[in-house]
Amino acid sequence: MTHSVLLAEDDRPIRTALERALTLEGYEVTAVADGIQALAAAHRERPDVILLDVMMPGIDGLQVCQVLRAEQDRTPILMLTARVETADRIAGLDAGADDYVVKPFEVEEVFARLRALLRRTTAGAATDEGGAGAGPGATDEAGGAEGAEEAYDARIADSGVVEAADLRIDGPSRRAWRGERELELTRTEFELLELLARNAGIVLDHSTIYDRIWGYDFGPGSKNLAVYVGYLRRKVDVPGSRPLIHTVRGVGYVLRED
Repeated sequence: MTHSVLLAEDDRPIRTALERALTLEGYEVTAVADGIQALAAAHRERPDVILLDVMMPGIDGLQVCQVLRAEQDRTPILMLTARVETADRIAGLDAGADDYVVKPFEVEEVFARLRALLRRTTAGAATDEGGAGAGPGATDEAGGAEGAEEAYDARIADSGVVEAADLRIDGPSRRAWRGERELELTRTEFELLELLARNAGIVLDHSTIYDRIWGYDFGPGSKNLAVYVGYLRRKVDVPGSRPLIHTVRGVGYVLRED
């Protein structure tokens, strides 16, 4: 199946090189040079995935992302950014991006992240058609996890609803609550929280999480997972609430009440 990509990048050499590489990889590519053109093309073309540079003249990539999300456009977005600070990456995730690549990058990494986003989108569409909440995290197998026998009460209803501690996650509608408070989550944040909740009490190692969420292990040097976990904590473990998401040093992460 041929997938369509909307590429928005104002740097002509980078845009030309990426357009050529993506075309050779088998994608149908629409390439534009600024945010205004990106929004117009997104509305016109309805691409399968968007590759969006952060720094563009006029409307920048963050604003494009915000507009599309405000319109309820859930097309997966991979951000290209030269900004390496965690706060800058968080700004992109907060705008609604699903993933990011830091410049300079290897084109193979871009391909890998696009494939992962498209797999997740395909899996989500299949879930919606089937009526069951069986997304990327919809399995109780721990993979490389520890302590499965000690997993505490995480109730999974036939409807696809997961309950762990005071969390309630509705897979089919992709909504989540902590207590009475609904959580505003990006696609990746939702899938990460659902994976942790379905394996509540079990320590999931980095490789397992990368495989389940991204479909690709970015290696021990990647800070991708740590950034997402940190941002998810900001939304789930707000001041005054009991922390649920815990780091197990040298291993991975676990959702549990301590």
